[in-house]
This record gives sequence, C-alpha cells and structure tokens, in this order.
Amino acid sequence: MKKSTQISGLPIISILDGNQVGKVKSLVINPDKGSVDFLTIEHEDFQVSVKAIPFKKVVGIGEYAVTVDSESAVIDLNEIPIANQLVNKKIKITNTKVMTRKGELLGEVIEYFVDQDSGHILGMQLKLTDKEVALSSESVVTFGKDIIIVKEDATSFFLNSVDELEEKEVASAEIADLIAEIPTAQVASSMEDEEVRALKEKQIELLVGKTLTKDVYDKNGNIIFHEGTILTTEQIQKAQEEGPGIIVELSMNVEA
Repeated sequence: MKKSTQISGLPIISILDGNQVGKVKSLVINPDKGSVDFLTIEHEDFQVSVKAIPFKKVVGIGEYAVTVDSESAVIDLNEIPIANQLVNKKIKITNTKVMTRKGELLGEVIEYFVDQDSGHILGMQLKLTDKEVALSSESVVTFGKDIIIVKEDATSFFLNSVDELEEKEVASAEIADLIAEIPTAQVASSMEDEEVRALKEKQIELLVGKTLTKDVYDKNGNIIFHEGTILTTEQIQKAQEEGPGIIVELSMNVEA
C-alpha cells in the first residue's frame, strides 16, 4: 500500500538500460474502476504532448523510484482517447469533499492509498471537524471531480488509523492466497482430505465474524448473503460449497 504522495515525484527508471524516463507528475484516476490507471510523466523533452505510463506496465514502486521494463512503456495520451478522457476528467481525490448519498457532508480527503501492484484505490484518510479517520473505498459510491459520494452508513465503517486499511488489505490477500491453494475437483481427488479441510478451516478462521459490505449473489444471480450480514461458520461453509468465486466475493467485501 502506497500513499499518493509517496508516488508523485518519484523518478521513473527503465530496467532495460537503467535510464531515467522522467518523474511521476500525477496519478490519473479512473473513477468508474476506483483505480489509478496511468502515471503522467514530467520530463523536459515532453513539452508538446502529455506522456504517461499505464499502471499495468509498472514493474514496481519502491521508496526511491518507479520501475518499468523499458522506455517502450511510455505512451502519448493524445493517441489514446480513453486515457486522454480520464486526464481531462481531472479526478484528484485529495482535497475533495466527502458527502453521503443523502447529502450529509462528512469531511475532506487529505490523502488516499493505492495498491502498488494493481493500482486499486484501497481507501482514504479524511479530515473531519474534530479528528482524522480512514475509510475503505468499499464505501465509495462515486469518485467525482468536486465531491466524493459515499454510502449513507459510511460513518459506521470509519477506521481509527490508516494502518487498519493495510491490515484489511493483508487479510484479503491471505484469503486470496488460500483460495488459490484450494485445488480443482480433479486435483483434489488425489490429495489428502485433511489438507483440503485444513485450508477451508483457515478460510473460516479469517472470515468468521466479519460483516459484509455488499450483497453477494450466486452464479445464477440469486442473492445468497445480504449486505450487513455478520458471517457465521455455517454461512462460510455454504459459500465454500458454492465455489471459490463466492469466497473471493466474501473476502473482498467484508469489514472487521
């Protein structure tokens, strides 16, 4: 997890030749996906057009630099209409007011946090009238240019510190890793039942008692778990029977 301010201004280094491509000028937000899709580049040679790097081309974001495989990762935004549209939307998040769907003004964003691997916006740090809190992006309805709209019950999901956002990310990653380890039916038949059981028990341990932040549907579009449900062992076992996809849905949409 990286603060937006930890990314802005970093040198961009080509791994192929060790050259500096430029510096990160800005983070281009995709409001529909809730992610950083591009990093625009500041470079003295790029005066006429706006150059950028698609986030998916980023190899790593370290303390001292952003790395890419080579300078071929750089694109001209004027040649990519969708990218150019995102830049023109000017979604900045920081210093933007936060309001509920019913018009209650909660505060202002002073920082936001990005998954350095996927570009997904994990959450924000808000300044309220009397304190600062963190809020997961799961509560966001709309990332707007002037106002960020959140769910009516967003205040119920305020976190005391941004560290809790990272803990939530780690917990989701642990569950995802466990899901990846659950074998397909064909492979499972050749494994010891105890090993599979142990993996499923670990999933239950990580999810039990967590609260769902959205409705979860089965593959036929029928709702099986409602938003606000506090997950029990039996419900998690039911999700496991439905398949790995449902467990993924649960793990990505829970609050402690």
